[in-house]
Amino acid sequence: MPLKKIPKTTVPLVKVWEQKAQKCGLLHSVYAVNGDKYTGEWLDNKKHGKGTQVWKKSGVIYDGDWKHGKRDGYGTLSQLDSATNDYIRLYCGEWKNDKKDGFGTHFYSQTSWYEGEWRGGKRSGWGRMYYSNRDVYEGEWLEDKHHGQGMLRFADDNRYEGCWKQGKKHGPGKFFYLNKGQLYEGFWKDGVAKYGTVSDFGRKEASTPTTYPLPQICLLDMNSVLMDASSLMEDDSEGS
Repeated sequence: MPLKKIPKTTVPLVKVWEQKAQKCGLLHSVYAVNGDKYTGEWLDNKKHGKGTQVWKKSGVIYDGDWKHGKRDGYGTLSQLDSATNDYIRLYCGEWKNDKKDGFGTHFYSQTSWYEGEWRGGKRSGWGRMYYSNRDVYEGEWLEDKHHGQGMLRFADDNRYEGCWKQGKKHGPGKFFYLNKGQLYEGFWKDGVAKYGTVSDFGRKEASTPTTYPLPQICLLDMNSVLMDASSLMEDDSEGS
């Protein structure tokens, strides 16, 4: 009985090359045509796991976790200083979908940095910001702006405690003039104090106290006056 010859199936060379080119697992450094370099783990031809990415043109390096080709997890972002040839840390913390997300610290300069929560690459949630002029803000943020409850302490130790909206004082708050020994309690709108009371506060410890203490308020019902002022402000806001 004659044998039936089964034709041999051949895999196209294109498929063979694709299979060989698939990157998966721990590999040595992989270079891009522009000089960028990645060293670390892969999954289905994407950066996945632990790895280090170097961007040649900008001198930026990321070392940390990856997920399906994007920075995701914990990682550190640094940049090469051409003057010292050392890497300066820019950000250290959590990432999600290739953006700062979670808790992390971003260094804007040697005298200015932020430590706190991030959402989608922006400061959102609770955080503390140290400014180059030695001011410090601690409180809530929304999309890179003071928003919610927070305290801004100035370099001269005066401070504001209260509500913020889109980076401006807005709502009830207190401003401590510790250098003069006075306290302002009131209501702000778009960064401007609208109404409130001023009283002496820590005059003995003040560096430059006022010449005379403030007289006592003689209104029979101070709270009622403040409530009326608040109602007028609300009416103006609704009218505008």
